[in-house]
Amino acid sequence: MVSLFKEEELAARFDDKIEPFWNDKVTTGQFAGKHDVPVHYAWCAPPQAEHSVLISSGRIESLLKYKEVVFDLYQQGFAVFIFDHRGQGLSGRMTDNPHHGYVVSFTDYVDDLLAFCSSVVRPNQRGPLNLLCHSMGSAIGALAILRQPDWFHKAVFCSPMFGIRPALPALLAKSLLWLGKCRDTRAGLLTDYFFGQQDYQAIPFAANKLTHSYIRYTLFRQIYDAQPQIQLGGVTTDWLAAAHDAMAIIEHQAHQLNLPCLIFSAGADKVVDNRAQARIARHIPDCHWVEIDGAAHELLIEADQYREPVMQQLCAFMLADSHKTCP
Repeated sequence: MVSLFKEEELAARFDDKIEPFWNDKVTTGQFAGKHDVPVHYAWCAPPQAEHSVLISSGRIESLLKYKEVVFDLYQQGFAVFIFDHRGQGLSGRMTDNPHHGYVVSFTDYVDDLLAFCSSVVRPNQRGPLNLLCHSMGSAIGALAILRQPDWFHKAVFCSPMFGIRPALPALLAKSLLWLGKCRDTRAGLLTDYFFGQQDYQAIPFAANKLTHSYIRYTLFRQIYDAQPQIQLGGVTTDWLAAAHDAMAIIEHQAHQLNLPCLIFSAGADKVVDNRAQARIARHIPDCHWVEIDGAAHELLIEADQYREPVMQQLCAFMLADSHKTCP
């Protein structure tokens, strides 16, 4: 069984256990990603580690948000590697507005992930390399597997962004993207927010759609308040167009994801489309599907009742030699 901190003790343990661990055991750095965008990373490895895990995080996230997750995986004997995707976290931005959620193509994200594997992960890897992906990071992880299937042992997808809510009809989505790009072009902008999107806003816990855990949400917001450079706003038209292209590729090529996969679907998710997850899971040859009933989108920072079974199962899955298949 994985030993995890309970919510009622987390605030104290974060200060006297997790922060000292991060300062003493975690190595940080950066490398030049595609088109020389600086990409920030962190990694750590227990002395006797026999398994490795690479975390591909979600949109707006920073590796600083994953301190508890990295601590937990380290305690289970994993060498842990994580990086901030271009355009967010501590990594470099690509527009004049640092709050823009922007990327030209998800290919850029994948190129960065594979470059991270080549330059940092593989020289320090312990045993087989697993992927642990959340939300947007799941789309990036899936595309990376399609590009380099032999680099990864197993993949865990938490609340994967294989579709976005609201799930609009294809023609309407395409029309809105076209209108948004026309508006940006007329304004003489490289890119701008998609309709209704804006700069970073701190959402109060009562209005959040991410987690039922007050303490984990509070810690997450405190990190973002203390380091404004990691704050990120809404998506741009270009990011949304790139995401739709990426999700279409994943749905079309899901049958080529030929490694053991575990998908956690958050039952009360209001961010991504669980129906798209189910469709894609049916086409992955070796896939185990787990629905966490009642859970919100952020399974890895959820309340204990949702987070604990996820952490227990994903650790067991990555450490086990055997695996199950989707029904």
